[in-house]
Amino acid sequence: MNTPYPTPITPSQTRIGWIGTGVMGSAMASRLLSAGYALTIYARTPSKTLSLQSQGARLVDSPSEVAKASDVVFTMLGHPSDVRQIVLENPDSILSSLNPGGVIVDHTSSHPNLAKQVFDSAREKNCWSVDAPVSGGDIGARDGKLAILAGGDEGVVKWLSPLFTLMGKPNYIGVAGCGQSCKIANQITVGGSLLGLSEGLVFAEASGLDKGRWLEAVRQGAAGSSVMELFGERMIGRDFRPGGFAEYMVKDLGMGLDVVEEEGDKVVVMPGAALCKELFSGMVANGDGKFGTQGLITVVERINGKR
Repeated sequence: MNTPYPTPITPSQTRIGWIGTGVMGSAMASRLLSAGYALTIYARTPSKTLSLQSQGARLVDSPSEVAKASDVVFTMLGHPSDVRQIVLENPDSILSSLNPGGVIVDHTSSHPNLAKQVFDSAREKNCWSVDAPVSGGDIGARDGKLAILAGGDEGVVKWLSPLFTLMGKPNYIGVAGCGQSCKIANQITVGGSLLGLSEGLVFAEASGLDKGRWLEAVRQGAAGSSVMELFGERMIGRDFRPGGFAEYMVKDLGMGLDVVEEEGDKVVVMPGAALCKELFSGMVANGDGKFGTQGLITVVERINGKR
């Protein structure tokens, strides 16, 4: 049986699989269900799928069952090791059972080299893969306003547009692995912005300013950013519920630093990324790894003696 690529994607014909039902994954999958697509899902913690099941998703017992029932399989996992196991190496992996012509779309923030390996393995089975990490947090996932950073075959990425546009704006970055490299660069930028915002708020409070008024005064100036819009009021309100976990930021920044070490001919000195990684690691050491990344302000506060 050949799956639809390059036959146009439609809700009535294209079967979707989804693996990864955390904060981001559930919101993204929900948008596909709302658009009328039939979803087959798998989760290591089935209780996390109850909301999706209530929308009509069908829960199965393994990644291979998802693959057998799907034309396009999306993954939104925690770590590269999860991708390796669920997509490649487990006897019940996606690639063990994906039909010829099937497509894997990995939204996990993972390693560029692993994305290339998945692509090559998929092609050996006459399938395709796209590495498509996202940026925009839980609000972007809920509202369908994610930036989707896609690497792989450009024709396949364009074919996936009807699905991607339900979740956000697709951006074709380049060949396999380029989506992941783009996300790492994004995280380096976001980490620096979160640190600047954290320090700005701590300084404003120490100076006797009303933090809410400070935020309102500067958000329309040069300091304004999407990071400020997403997280400024959350930081002031001590709302550290996660869109993305702080421990994942340690992973993402670490991958950026690892890539530099692995590819010695591309030496890039990133003191800011290294510092941000250490500060986010401090969050994890403090027991706050499951906080959202906006919780970085707690580390700056601790450094300044505030508990």
